[in-house]
Amino acid sequence: MSAVTWGPATAQASLVIVPGLGDSGPAHWQTLWQEAHPRAVRTAPTSWDSPEVDDWIAAVEAAVAAGEASAGAPVRLVAHSLGTYAAAWWLAAHPGRVHGALLVAPPDPGRPDAPAAIRAFHRDAMPRVDVPAIAVASIDDPYGSVDHARWYADQVGAALVVAGAFGHLNDRSGLGTWAAGRALLEELATPAAD
Repeated sequence: MSAVTWGPATAQASLVIVPGLGDSGPAHWQTLWQEAHPRAVRTAPTSWDSPEVDDWIAAVEAAVAAGEASAGAPVRLVAHSLGTYAAAWWLAAHPGRVHGALLVAPPDPGRPDAPAAIRAFHRDAMPRVDVPAIAVASIDDPYGSVDHARWYADQVGAALVVAGAFGHLNDRSGLGTWAAGRALLEELATPAAD
């Protein structure tokens, strides 16, 4: 694994890592980012495997509050999979608290083969967020199509980046520390993204 390097704006920020169903394992890029960033905080819902919407949103609140405790450090959310829903709902309810959101691989909890555990996250509409946001999709994600990612991005007001064929953009995708994702995170901090 190569060393993780951060752009100047990301190096100054606090990162709030918002994993998806079951948490992100040790080889997942979210975990690698958390281990490599001095001000990274991870959400800790009590319902990792049987997710409850309110619990996940409360976990985002607790992690953002911890990130805000890093004096003078702007907070950025880094959400993956089902965590993109909790992140969006939290962002819509708490305008102005964070400075950007990277929303990776939003799944489709309303698809016919969606596990029962995630169906409570299905909505016909999502709220818009008030921060610069980038949604990232893969063309062969088994849990959500590019069309679904486009719908999600349009709903929340995020730019959509289609990263290529990387499955669910998780530890099985072979991304390692995911340099392209770090570049997108840095984009959120540039004046053009604001």
